[in-house]
Amino acid sequence: MIKLLDILREIEGSILVPRRSKEEREKNHAIIIQKKIKQYIADGGKGNLDLSYTPITSLPQGLKVGGDLWLRGTKITSLPQDLEVEGDLYLSYAPITSLPQGLKIGGNIGLSNTKITTLPQDLKVGGSLNLSYTPITILPQGLEVEGSLSLNDTPITSLPKDLEVRGSLNLSNTPITSLPGDLKVGGSLKLNDTPLSKKYTKEQIKQMYPGIKGNVRV
Repeated sequence: MIKLLDILREIEGSILVPRRSKEEREKNHAIIIQKKIKQYIADGGKGNLDLSYTPITSLPQGLKVGGDLWLRGTKITSLPQDLEVEGDLYLSYAPITSLPQGLKIGGNIGLSNTKITTLPQDLKVGGSLNLSYTPITILPQGLEVEGSLSLNDTPITSLPKDLEVRGSLNLSNTPITSLPGDLKVGGSLKLNDTPLSKKYTKEQIKQMYPGIKGNVRV
């Protein structure tokens, strides 16, 4: 009988406790995330920092990440200027529109399905740069990409002079009409479903742009 009364009291207590609102839950979640970041910094910024699909909207100044930084599906709209990431930076499905000057990323930068429209001048990417399915229309002068550059399914129409991509360059399903004569691509060049692929053969494109070392796909 005593056990039954205890169970009834627990049920009654659970009914009387009001359910937290969505705003309160998000606020508590944000507090937990901020504590996680502070603890990561206190631990010396070692390893990966995964904040994917959290309600975070900003990062602290001076943040240094010893591994990968995951910000996929967050509410991040901008990054601090002094951010340093030794590994990869993933921002897919975040509402970010630009990257800060002086950003230091040792590995890949994933920006697919974001609202990115501009990149900082002289951006150097230690790995690959994925800009597919974004509204970007122009790339900055001095851009260097150690890995591959993905621009497929974007509205980009031209590329800057002196662009060097040591991996592959994907321009599939874009309105690209011309390429800079000094373009350097260490891997393959993908031009499927572009005005260039409808106008020229892959052999003609290879002759026009000798800096393309890999295959041309049209």
